[in-house]
Amino acid sequence: MSKDPILERRSVRRFTAQAVEENDVRKLLEAGMAAPSAGNERPWHFVVIRDRAALESIMGVHPYAEMLRQCAGAILVCGDPSLEKYPGFWVQDCSAATENVLLMAVQLGLGSVWLGMYPIEERVNGLLKLFGIPEEVVPFSLVPYGHPAEERKVVDRYDGERVHMERW
Repeated sequence: MSKDPILERRSVRRFTAQAVEENDVRKLLEAGMAAPSAGNERPWHFVVIRDRAALESIMGVHPYAEMLRQCAGAILVCGDPSLEKYPGFWVQDCSAATENVLLMAVQLGLGSVWLGMYPIEERVNGLLKLFGIPEEVVPFSLVPYGHPAEERKVVDRYDGERVHMERW
């Protein structure tokens, strides 16, 4: 278990063939659902994808999804604008849910990466069709996960030039 998942999180794109335990997948989903959301409406749905053919079919709609050949599975985070209390905030809510999944992966010793789907229309429409998602639901992000086959070094990304105290 990691001690500082926020600072240790890195995008992992190479995975071993080792399966991920069902309990760990559940923890990834619990983390996503523990994210803050506007008005506590939680306008998200999660599609867990483990079928190899289904994972590889995503590569036809996302040009940077090659890691889907190796990952143990992926979680598709979808936003449902009909569930939101404050219009337009589903994007922030799904972003927070996605980040929570990524951080839990680090906590569990897994690797993961955020693949953006929304707002690229071809990716959104492709996933709607591939997974039978209702048209009012928006595929937002995809998080491939698995046991990492690469070690990503922790990098200090603090940049004081981007910090403004009290005023710009």
